[in-house]
Amino acid sequence: MNDSWRRGGPLSTRLLAAGAAVLTVAVALGIRAGATGATGASGVSGAVGKYAGDALYTVLLHALVVLAVPRVRPLVAAAVALGVSWAVEFSQLSTVPGELSARSTLARLVLGSTFNAPDLFWYAVGAVSGWFVHAMLNAFSSRRTVGVVREN
Repeated sequence: MNDSWRRGGPLSTRLLAAGAAVLTVAVALGIRAGATGATGASGVSGAVGKYAGDALYTVLLHALVVLAVPRVRPLVAAAVALGVSWAVEFSQLSTVPGELSARSTLARLVLGSTFNAPDLFWYAVGAVSGWFVHAMLNAFSSRRTVGVVREN
């Protein structure tokens, strides 16, 4: 059997990362839709929805890093995701993201528009969450493949 299909192989890791990315986007958009006004229809306040979205942004980036580099270590993937999240946030100190966000919904979702220091903390929460899930999945996969005999 091709090694890329085995549990923990690059292809199965990419499929899992792609699924995690899709799920993360769905959850984030659901929270965003529920966080309209002071309290959304789902009971999610605007602030909770915003900060959950910040954390999920970094979780999404973590999943995309794993999708691109399936054998990446959880800490490295989390650090890259956090670094990109922080870089995007600090870029909001310039006028470029705000101008692009005014013209495009996609740019507003990806780049934001206004720097907000508390976002940096919530990006870190997302990075820790992504690291934890990734590390636990790696540990689970390692335990399940121990003792598996490969056929030559």
